[in-house]
Formats: sequence, structure tokens, C-alpha cells
Amino acid sequence: MKTIFIVEDETGIRDALQLLLSFENYDVRSFATVKAFNNRDQSSVPDLFIMDVRLPDGLGTDLCNQIKEDEKTANIPVMIISAHAKADEVINSCKADEFISKPFDIDDVITKIERLTN
Repeated sequence: MKTIFIVEDETGIRDALQLLLSFENYDVRSFATVKAFNNRDQSSVPDLFIMDVRLPDGLGTDLCNQIKEDEKTANIPVMIISAHAKADEVINSCKADEFISKPFDIDDVITKIERLTN
């Protein structure tokens, strides 16, 4: 079973993604803040990170760069989701592998997740 870490402060989006991806047979762990994400069990490494750009205590783009600069996680795909940022802004500010704008089509998200995790 593949593991996905989600960093999303909006409870409804976080819970919906967690539920839908669990139905797709992913092990999903979610975090509402940068602090919660940084305090996670570092020994567990996911197959994919999904993160919002705007978080209450930081930016998902900064987390993306942190992930991509860490030797243990540099090759793990990162998907950025945002209602505010534009794809080219995100791509220029971090090394995300995929960008999804909110509101999103869940089938499109699942297709992109399958492509990134295979």
C-alpha cells in the first residue's frame, strides 16, 4: 500500500482527500500545519506529498523546497494544491512535480496521483 502525506489547513478538503484516497487504497496521513508536519515521525517516508500553498504557519512551497533539498525525500513527488496561486508562480517558487488548482476534480487528482506514484 502506498502512503500519501497531506498538508492542508482546510478541514473539509483535508478530510475529503483523506477519505477518498483511503477508498483508493492509499495509506493517508494528514497535517493541518507546517508545525504538525515538521513534528511528524521522520522515520516514515511517503510515496507522495500533497500540500496547500497557504498554511496558517507557513507556505507549502517552502515545505516543498525543504522536501526536495533533503536527501531522504528529494526523489519523492510533491503535488501542490491552491485556490490562490497560479501554476507558473508555484513552479517558479518550488520544485513541485504537479500543481492542482482549487476547486479540483477528484478524478483528475486521482489520475495525477496514480501517475506520480507509479
